[in-house]
Amino acid sequence: MKTVKKIVFWTLVAFALIQFFPIDRVNKPVDSKVNFVQMKQAPEKISTILRNACYDCHSDETIYPKYAYIAPISWSVKSHVNEGRQHLNFSVWGTYNKELKENMLDRSMEALKHKTMPLPGYVVYHKEAKLSEAERTLLIQYFDEMLKSKTY
Repeated sequence: MKTVKKIVFWTLVAFALIQFFPIDRVNKPVDSKVNFVQMKQAPEKISTILRNACYDCHSDETIYPKYAYIAPISWSVKSHVNEGRQHLNFSVWGTYNKELKENMLDRSMEALKHKTMPLPGYVVYHKEAKLSEAERTLLIQYFDEMLKSKTY
């Protein structure tokens, strides 16, 4: 019993200590001239879907939920956001070259078709990010039209 109490005690101490190492939750300023929804003058429906389902991980406009303030969960959240921004950052869309934009649109359409995005774990805590089939289709059509018309 003494061993269990020690383990619990030291686990709580470690949990308390790691709270002193917060993640950086400061977003970079967003330039509307290169931000996807403003630059592309995306229709309101498209803009709303992107902001609800994509922008937390794929832009510099992340809204960190309350649980992102508790280590070690915060570390995981920050890692997911950083990884999402590496793959696609809508806030800097205008800085990408033609090939990169084409690739990102293609990969986005595939992720929407295969329902790998938004991440299932994210949707559990963010109900507004759960995309209906109609919303998925709308985004796929929008991205596909951009590719076909080369207006990316």
